[in-house]
Amino acid sequence: MMTTRNLRTLTHTSAALVAVGAASVALAAPASAANAIDVISANTGTVGVDYSCDADAGVTSVKAMVGEPTAERPAALGVQNAVVCDGTPQTATITIVPAEGEAPLDTGGLMQIRAALVDANNIVVSGQAKIVVLQ
Repeated sequence: MMTTRNLRTLTHTSAALVAVGAASVALAAPASAANAIDVISANTGTVGVDYSCDADAGVTSVKAMVGEPTAERPAALGVQNAVVCDGTPQTATITIVPAEGEAPLDTGGLMQIRAALVDANNIVVSGQAKIVVLQ
């Protein structure tokens, strides 16, 4: 009889721990996934991104760099300072301009785009690099 009672107690304790663990993972998942950015479009004058960030992430802007995939520096740069960081999905269009000494971008060119959510110290909170054909 004593063995059955111990087994039952162990089973109940294990079930409770699993439930608590599952609840903490479910609650933690949205917070850890909130700081993200995805390049969704690009042309010779703008880069479109979908992003989300938490209010406490410290994000102050969205930045984009565009250039040939093997280039040593970007051919065009852009910054969007109007960001909304409340954990909900957002969309931003970043105007890009040729970098100093660079020619304007051409339509149809294969380019690497680097987009990032950055804080006031210009530190990347979340970023993405994507190869696209400029439209």
